[in-house]
Amino acid sequence: MKIIVSNSSDEPIYEQISKQIKGMILKGELKEGDLLPSIRGLAKELQISVITTKRAYDELEREGFIETVQGKGSYVAGQNKELMREKKLKIVEEKLMEVVKESKQLGLKYEEVEEMLKILFQEV
Repeated sequence: MKIIVSNSSDEPIYEQISKQIKGMILKGELKEGDLLPSIRGLAKELQISVITTKRAYDELEREGFIETVQGKGSYVAGQNKELMREKKLKIVEEKLMEVVKESKQLGLKYEEVEEMLKILFQEV
């Protein structure tokens, strides 16, 4: 599992970890039942505190992305398809809200932003 943490980011390291794992699950890179690295193993690999890794896993478990089985490890939780879709939509909605705010600050019209979105959508 490829996770990159940045000490220069304003975002806490545990959030960087949980956000990246969440992204892998939402994209389907990690599937239901996949075993995640142990808390200690991931901490060692990333050269960070075990407490930080545990906090990331606790957050993922609280949000329903992973399940932890005592003595066996943490696994990707089974996801309700509709709930998964809603989570994806929420992420896109949050990012689009940032675009809308920035566009308004720059004085761009809706049509200009729509045209940019069409172009970008076709390129990817």
